[in-house]
Amino acid sequence: MRRTSPPWWTVAWRPACATSSYHHHRESPLTSYECLVGGLPVEPEWPFGYKAVFSPADVIEEYTRPVHLREGGKNVVREALSAIEAVDMEGVGRLEAFNTDGLRTLLTTMPEVPQMVERTLRYPGHAELMRVFRATGLFSTEPVDVGGTQVSPLSVTSALLFPRWKMKPQDEDLTVMRVTLKNRKGTITYDLLDHFDRDSGTHSMARSTGYTCNAVAELMLQGTFTRKGISPPEVVGAEDACFDGVMDYLKERNVNCVERKMELQPRTA
Repeated sequence: MRRTSPPWWTVAWRPACATSSYHHHRESPLTSYECLVGGLPVEPEWPFGYKAVFSPADVIEEYTRPVHLREGGKNVVREALSAIEAVDMEGVGRLEAFNTDGLRTLLTTMPEVPQMVERTLRYPGHAELMRVFRATGLFSTEPVDVGGTQVSPLSVTSALLFPRWKMKPQDEDLTVMRVTLKNRKGTITYDLLDHFDRDSGTHSMARSTGYTCNAVAELMLQGTFTRKGISPPEVVGAEDACFDGVMDYLKERNVNCVERKMELQPRTA
């Protein structure tokens, strides 16, 4: 039986948690896949409660791009920043989750799973503020006339937002993720909480993504992963030797995940 790989083991961060779902799906077909994930400052500051630990332009893209997910066995499109709900994450506290377009290759590699969604985590209030920005047109790329000059609202918004979202030298970040997988046997939950490494001065986002990229590169150099062409993360993680190699690499750097299982109890007459 193939072992399950951790939900955060992904070369490109999105789609997060791909490998765990692929392993479980091979062992017992999944009926539901949900990934909640966010990179956040440890100390949220008003008014945004957020600072970008990766490309700020891609953050705004996340807030505007249509969301592709699966409901009732059908691929559907929803609005970004929709379905906001409160979520309590151990070690972090109350956050909010909302729809974003992060499933990507999973919709193709796992077509049999009837329910699939990826949602972004932020501190409470951030999503509604971004919805207001979007509704006002501040994320639009269509030029508007300002005193006889054509101006892109997004360009102005970016020029104002990005300096406010920039991490200061003393700022620390965290990465929080939860994947919930369901099948006929029960529910499997994976939780990741990783923090800024003060000893090396390495941000958690860099640890969660960069170390994974390094590990996969080593697998290729060692000849452990030999598949030709483009391989989504879930395909890499389906191989036991690759799983073990990446797990060992990340554990050595104290990037850890907690797995919890809740089996369905057989019904009694």
